[in-house]
Amino acid sequence: MRVALDAMGGDLAPQSTVGGAVEAVRELGDDLQILLVGQEEPIKAELSKYDYPADRIRISPASKIIQMTDRPTEALREKRDSSLIRAIELHGEGEAGAVVSAGHTGVQVAASLMKLGRIEGVRRPTIGTYFPSDLGIVLLVDVGANMDCKPLNMLQFAVMGTIFFEHHFERSRARVGLLNIGEEKTKGNQLALSTHYLLEHSELNFVGNVEGQDIFRGAADVIVCDGFVGNILLKFAETIYELLIARLKGKGSPESCEGLDQVMGTFQKDFDYAEQGGVPLLGLNGISMICHGRSSARAIKNAIREAVVMKQQNIPKAIEEGIERYHAGVFSRGFARLHSFQERRERHSSDLD
Repeated sequence: MRVALDAMGGDLAPQSTVGGAVEAVRELGDDLQILLVGQEEPIKAELSKYDYPADRIRISPASKIIQMTDRPTEALREKRDSSLIRAIELHGEGEAGAVVSAGHTGVQVAASLMKLGRIEGVRRPTIGTYFPSDLGIVLLVDVGANMDCKPLNMLQFAVMGTIFFEHHFERSRARVGLLNIGEEKTKGNQLALSTHYLLEHSELNFVGNVEGQDIFRGAADVIVCDGFVGNILLKFAETIYELLIARLKGKGSPESCEGLDQVMGTFQKDFDYAEQGGVPLLGLNGISMICHGRSSARAIKNAIREAVVMKQQNIPKAIEEGIERYHAGVFSRGFARLHSFQERRERHSSDLD
């Protein structure tokens, strides 16, 4: 297993990326190899600080660095020899089984689409992330890849999220919920109403609308929303861990904090993005892991771990087979039914006007 790591991507690179690569080869199995993609001198300077198996970490040169201010289209055109784009190319060329980056998410999404390609039948890939719940783990899709969505996109997010959840966590009949402002099927904007209709008439295990407070209660295993709402929710949730830990540390005396370490450990596992490491971009002919811009070495190591597991489970192939299975039935029938549903709603709205 070889992973291409964007060594120059992220606020703390290359210290965090090189450190994460070293931790990964030490902890994640003897067959793991890392390609550190980026500028050779800074990477060599960081590697010199560690004792590591030299045959399992190799530098793949790339002269440029993607900045957070770069526009994706311009970066793809003008920075082809950047660490991020070159890492994705190495994955696409078969030199690596996955790519991991804490760099520019927009460029990573665009370059992954261009260099790896979409699974046949997938209109748009989706980013999924995990939230803790009373019943275990919840997968939220989409959390930033798609700002403006159509109902069919949302249905495909639900299908890809379901396939990923069932394979990754070895579960069956994952419960799918639609994030909305109320439980009733008549609630929400036009996108929510139309998406609800498609999900309701699909073969998925759709449990209906779920509200914000239902996420942590485990009302569904896979929760679907558009990337605009999902990204806001993700970044809000990331602050919960930091806020709670700061409050607990600030207000607790040594005598009252005997169990604080255990509490902090639980919060860290549930809410700290570094525990998950990275989130997958689903719907590609490959594995592209997107990491937080502030990723530490631990976060990078855990993202590599997730990429390795996805490769072992052959998630892209599972999604390809699932999309093919659903496409003939759910998508085609659902789209025709949705058209009729929307026409009826428009007539009803006209009558009310």
